[in-house]
Amino acid sequence: MEKQNNDAVESMIQELVEKARTAQQQVAGYSQQQIDDVCMAIGWEVYKDDNIKILAEMAVEETGMGNVEDKIKKHKGKILGVMADVKGALSVGLIERDEKRGISKYAKPVGVVGALTPVTNPTATPGSNAVTILKGRNAVIFAPHPRSRAASAKAVEFMRQGLKKVGAPEDLIQIIAEPSIPATGELMKQVDLVLATGGGAMVKAAYSSGTPAYGVGPGNSVQIIAEDADIEDAMGKVALSKCFDHATSCSSENSIIVHESLYDRALELLGSVEGGYICRGEERETLKNWMWIPNKKGHVALNPGIVAKSAQHIAEHAGLTIPQDKRMLVVEGEMPLEEDRFAEEKLSPVLTVWKYSDFSEGYEILKRLTDNCGTGHSCGIHTANRDYVEFLGENMKSSRIMVNQPQAPANGGNFFNGMPSTVTLGCGTWGGNITTENIYYKHFLNITWVSDLLPVNKPEDEEFFAEFWQKYGK
Repeated sequence: MEKQNNDAVESMIQELVEKARTAQQQVAGYSQQQIDDVCMAIGWEVYKDDNIKILAEMAVEETGMGNVEDKIKKHKGKILGVMADVKGALSVGLIERDEKRGISKYAKPVGVVGALTPVTNPTATPGSNAVTILKGRNAVIFAPHPRSRAASAKAVEFMRQGLKKVGAPEDLIQIIAEPSIPATGELMKQVDLVLATGGGAMVKAAYSSGTPAYGVGPGNSVQIIAEDADIEDAMGKVALSKCFDHATSCSSENSIIVHESLYDRALELLGSVEGGYICRGEERETLKNWMWIPNKKGHVALNPGIVAKSAQHIAEHAGLTIPQDKRMLVVEGEMPLEEDRFAEEKLSPVLTVWKYSDFSEGYEILKRLTDNCGTGHSCGIHTANRDYVEFLGENMKSSRIMVNQPQAPANGGNFFNGMPSTVTLGCGTWGGNITTENIYYKHFLNITWVSDLLPVNKPEDEEFFAEFWQKYGK
């Protein structure tokens, strides 16, 4: 029976891949204008207000995560950001010419992409990824999380309508109708490239599939609030980021490290102006015991029942009573931080606040928090001191560092910064990934380098090694 089931899964995936290959071959010869029209068509279908509202409502109802208002905002920002990145960008034929080096670069499709979609972002992720992937004249098959398959399928349905509108083959975008671990595993074996956006187990499976893959590392974003920070502005941005969509984003600040001169003011602002509720003493312990519970294997781990839930929901189920206007729970960090559960990634509107006295101490806490859970992902700082910024740039094992920005909307690109717009954040070898970059359309192009013959330009040894020989001898 098990072999029959495996055979059925393999056959089902093979049928999807064959349809994707047929569709991809039909657009492999598309001009730049034709594929740009395709991207605009599918992007518009998951950008226009009526469709976004449907998708946001379905996502919240199906997963129980986040809230409709913020998911609508996320859609508007993320889809438009991706469309702005690809509009006017070259992805067909000759895309670059270096006359000095005699190099011409020609873009080709990578083929059929298998894209794994997280439960925390089931509609904006396929919308963003489809535009990004199809820009290279590729096809994509989405493997949604089982708990969000209907919402993801609706996004795919809308985008297929867009393909039909411009006369492109609808099978450029498909989805596994009955998602499962075996189906996702088989998809990763049969496609040309895997894009894994989601949890660590998913990314590890992608890298183990035998197929080239882009994945993401664990989050746990941390921000330093330096002594010269505009504390009102900084706390406003932290709260915006932490509370947005109930912290479904792995980029939302899990901790902030505040200079001692601003520490009391920071807590005051978080607790009064920004709608935070500060949990101390027994309340802190009660919250911790609900947020981290034994899993099926008996290991204490983050309670999935708190992920992307409101502060009110978390507090109620933890057994805490908080005012109705509170939208964020705040705790103070305890040393040694490696033994404090609140130092970990929380994926919920729960913020940990740490105190430091000078920049070297703040940096040490930042490094330890990041290495404790989230090496390679991201960090940030609120300051006007460029020496601090440059020090972090030179020393932090983080793929992206945001300066004076709300981390969650900033990491993946926004109209207030120059980061490529994406829902997939590479974390480099630090996070077990192949790249530190924001994954965007350039990662879905095969590039052919054409090299012209140049006049010989070989350096003479006496000239080339002169400075070295002068310092160290031959």
